[in-house]
Amino acid sequence: MNLTKLEDIVADQLKNFQKRDIGIIRNIDFNKYLKTKQITVISGIRRSGKSTLLAQFSKRFKNFYYINFDDERLLDFSVNNFNDLMVIFRKIYPSKVIFLDEIQDIEKWEKFIRRIYDEGYKIFLTGSNAKLLSSELGTHLTGRYFKIELYPFSFKEFLHYKKVDYKEKGAEIRAKILKIFDNYLKNGGFPEFVKYKDKEFVKRIYEDVLYRDLLTRFNIREVKSFKQLANFLFTNLAGEISYNSLKKILGFKSVMTVRNYIEFMEESFLVFELYKYDYSLKKQYVSDKKIYVIDNGMRNTVAFYFSKDLGKMLENLVFIELKMRGQEIYYYKNKKECDFIIKEKNKITQVIQVSVYMDENNREREVGGLLEAMNEFKLKKGLILTKDQEGKVKEDGKIIEIKSVYKWALE
Repeated sequence: MNLTKLEDIVADQLKNFQKRDIGIIRNIDFNKYLKTKQITVISGIRRSGKSTLLAQFSKRFKNFYYINFDDERLLDFSVNNFNDLMVIFRKIYPSKVIFLDEIQDIEKWEKFIRRIYDEGYKIFLTGSNAKLLSSELGTHLTGRYFKIELYPFSFKEFLHYKKVDYKEKGAEIRAKILKIFDNYLKNGGFPEFVKYKDKEFVKRIYEDVLYRDLLTRFNIREVKSFKQLANFLFTNLAGEISYNSLKKILGFKSVMTVRNYIEFMEESFLVFELYKYDYSLKKQYVSDKKIYVIDNGMRNTVAFYFSKDLGKMLENLVFIELKMRGQEIYYYKNKKECDFIIKEKNKITQVIQVSVYMDENNREREVGGLLEAMNEFKLKKGLILTKDQEGKVKEDGKIIEIKSVYKWALE
């Protein structure tokens, strides 16, 4: 790659990055990543705010280097150009801090990262492919990095953007928060959509992930079938699926193809598979999975949406919030079902049921499923999350707390 051209690109990008609006400060512990020499790896779906988070980190340093590889001018950049890049960086000013955006686009990037890490650089990098990042980091940089999985805005961050103090008390602020929650539940938290309220942004992100991150990268030839599978998963969020049933419904040639395609989508943070909990790992692996998606707003923009889907959206919101909190999650199913069980240090510590509302028609199902899971894992407390109900239920010497999702999301 031409050295003069690369120097111009670096100068352009650095200038624009330094002027970047840092937006809403994300809900992470910045000091944890700043006080260590470990590499900070930020992964997440396209347009979830990874570059903005880099900009937030950059404000903590006087001088730093920056490059974004998701730039058409860098299509010819290869591992051989990294040395030229460092020469250009050092010409700007001396620094030991480097920010690298969307690095997974460059083959063998991890060898370069290992070298500059050993030279004493403080490194921040981002990428949009979970497996690509984790496999290469695991091979060459084991024990040398911290990972941040970044999602679209949480409800707490959404309220910060709206400049609403959720700690304030009173009926008026509660009504305001509930109204904002309805908006968030349906439209999601992608930063660009939150800012511009244009659904084309969200649709474009979805298409970019499908075409640029998946169809092109994995050389998928069954384009129509792949898109149909993605649409089916988004339409049927929070539902149980089996690879075999999807193969039959959508006409795929093999179960392995379905499994691989869903795995690709998961690597790009588009969808998530939730495993049924079982003491046998083999049974856990072969059981039906439940499917959740990255963002309700994206789902409602690209898939069929029905008013009765409110419960699915509420459940999806809870799932994503649990992911943001770094929880290890499963679902429970025996005679009855429980939406989420949380595992910590090889022990089930919490069980959660999600329901839009609780009444006499669904009380037996919701409470019964939760109680069965509580008995299975010998828990005295359980949680039912609803749209806007509060209270406590005592059953068989156990306490079930009923809490509104929006309050839980703000804890």
